[in-house]
Amino acid sequence: MTDGSVREVWGVGGGSGSGKSTLVGMFVAAMPPRTVTVLSFDAYYRDLSHLSAADRAAMNFDHPDSLESELLLKHLDALCAGGSVAMPDYDFAAHTRLPGTAALDPAPVVLVEGILLYAFPQLCSRFDFKVFIDVPEDVRLERRIARDVVTRGRSEESVRAQFAATVAPMHWEFVQPGRDVAERVVEHGEDYVVVAHELAARARALLV
Repeated sequence: MTDGSVREVWGVGGGSGSGKSTLVGMFVAAMPPRTVTVLSFDAYYRDLSHLSAADRAAMNFDHPDSLESELLLKHLDALCAGGSVAMPDYDFAAHTRLPGTAALDPAPVVLVEGILLYAFPQLCSRFDFKVFIDVPEDVRLERRIARDVVTRGRSEESVRAQFAATVAPMHWEFVQPGRDVAERVVEHGEDYVVVAHELAARARALLV
């Protein structure tokens, strides 16, 4: 058993379509209940409800400025201090925040997942252990098309256009450098089940 106090803060970063959410889900499933709290950086995109739909769609969502990092840091620090937080709920189709929030409580491992994690020095400095998932661009693009067409109502053409205009260039400027700061780089082709259990074994050692 554990008292729920935070022992370590972990980051899981990588490009759009690299499989971060998949790996994190497997990791959480391999851990005892209530030992991991997951903060999704994607939930902290800035609310653009004050803009027209056309202006929202034209924004660069792959630049660090698109995320409210200040709020994420506030929530992360609150969890580490033993408090609970209300993580925002973001509507990716409308580019606005929804009224509801997700209540999160502290746990021995607080894991922050997101594309641009390592582009923020203040956030990066809080991680005790950093994971980066490195997947080739063509694979990430195909995964993004499959996701956005089905879950976000996008056309394949629009997904490809956005990828070329902002996703790819922002990846090489702000995301890929995260590989150089990570303690564990997950290479393309590695079995995520095996990696998840490797990470869980490391994390469970903190519970002793």
